[in-house]
Amino acid sequence: MPPKGSNSVTKTFEMLELLGESPEGISAAQAAETTGYPFSTAYRLLGGLVESGYASFDARTKIYTLGMEVFRLAQKVAHRQGLSGATRDLLQELTKSTGESSILAIRRGNAALTVLTVDGPQFRTTTDPGDESPLHTSAIGQALLAHEPQADTTVDALDLVARTPNSITDPAQMRTRLEQIRADGWAGQSEENDIGMNALAVPVFDLDGTLLASLALAAPVFRRSLDELIEFVPRLNETAALIAARFPR
Repeated sequence: MPPKGSNSVTKTFEMLELLGESPEGISAAQAAETTGYPFSTAYRLLGGLVESGYASFDARTKIYTLGMEVFRLAQKVAHRQGLSGATRDLLQELTKSTGESSILAIRRGNAALTVLTVDGPQFRTTTDPGDESPLHTSAIGQALLAHEPQADTTVDALDLVARTPNSITDPAQMRTRLEQIRADGWAGQSEENDIGMNALAVPVFDLDGTLLASLALAAPVFRRSLDELIEFVPRLNETAALIAARFPR
């Protein structure tokens, strides 16, 4: 732990660093003991971090862990490190072999958080590390949503706002789409998220079947049709397996 400061901002950062040093999580009592702060202070600081998204709290175990907001911020300011650093060469090779932009995303609430992008040689992707995409309109989002155990419940909770005239806004139609994604093993969309763009994504599964992320190829409609992108599914699945092997745990 760094030297303690007296102001609340310093104490909050000390608590955040403690969470970072505790991958299995900590309780408020453990945080108080480690930092030397009164329990009430540790509890208040952790509560503030949870409220802002920088920490997560498991009500069952009473354990605090780092929240996804830390990851999102890290992607904005240092996306060359961490998960992106461990997988960048894989996406670079994917883009090199297909000629199209590649995207790696994880689930963050009701959105797909872009972790890493590698632009194709002739066209830039429409998302950057740290950006969020709707689950119902983007290929990376649909691939994540389709393999969620409570997908139908999530569809009911989503605000199915159209991003383009091709976006799916009907819950029943979205459920049908998700069933097809599970059957096919990939999610494809044509100008549902951005006019002029096609994309195809596959899920990234851990060895135990846990959904880790989604991996996509994106191409402008004038150069690559969705059917043409589908031809790259075996290559995408191969890369997804390699990403899973390197995924931070």
